[in-house]
Amino acid sequence: MNLNITAYSTALFSTWINIEELGLLFDAGDGVTSGLLQKSGKIKHVFITHPDRDHITGLFQLNQLNTRKGYPKIYYPKHSGSFPAMRDFQHKFDPHIQGATWHELEHLDTISIRNDLFVEAIRNEHIEAPQGISKSLSFKLFQTKQKLRKEFTHLDGKNIKDLIKIKGRDALMETINTNILSYAGDTPVDDYSTWDHSEILIHESTFLQDQEGMIVKSSSNKNKHSKLNEVLQMVSEITVGKLILNHFSSRYSKQEIDANVIKLCKAYNLKIPVHVIYPGEIHRDILNTRPIYE
Repeated sequence: MNLNITAYSTALFSTWINIEELGLLFDAGDGVTSGLLQKSGKIKHVFITHPDRDHITGLFQLNQLNTRKGYPKIYYPKHSGSFPAMRDFQHKFDPHIQGATWHELEHLDTISIRNDLFVEAIRNEHIEAPQGISKSLSFKLFQTKQKLRKEFTHLDGKNIKDLIKIKGRDALMETINTNILSYAGDTPVDDYSTWDHSEILIHESTFLQDQEGMIVKSSSNKNKHSKLNEVLQMVSEITVGKLILNHFSSRYSKQEIDANVIKLCKAYNLKIPVHVIYPGEIHRDILNTRPIYE
């Protein structure tokens, strides 16, 4: 599936990732509406990873300009009280805007966004919380297809139709779920298997260097992030089709980012296209731009 991905991501300031043809938005930092203009009206589903201000404050204008009956549907970590507070405030501040709906998610919850597509929520460790508590989430987008079971592939069309009449379609078909895109959100590198077999992986790389204790200031002052070397080492050890790096700190120049990404991609012998979302820049139709490394 070809995806038109437009995104902005600068650590501490704003992050949003839009997939135009699916009406899908991951995170909603400042500038999402002005960045997308009329295209923001196509957004139906908004998946928010966590309540840091650089990931949520664009919701106010997005809702004010684009709310219609039942949309957008906003999904957020169940155990974050910030989102009900935002919802209640907006209902009071913009009482004429009531169309948006708010939905809480926990680890492994799934949301259908189309007959053949669903999003799965994955708990991550960005915000420290006890097991079973979802305060920060990542998301995986799956495409679902029906495929003829291997034991029936030797049959011709007529025999297959006859068997379906006798046994039923479910007996002959199996469901294949393909992870066409994964969005890590803000998270430290943790379980490699989470992102294995992602056709497209969007992963944060807030810091270029492996320095202990480096953090982006937040309300908790201890939220965890990823470092570039950790991300590229992980990707070198799993199966990923394309990699998009985002959420770099604004302390880094494009030249520093490029030099570090290329050096580490070579060091880890990556064999996939790698794209970069530079701090302070909107990147449009990312996958149709030239990767920094391939």
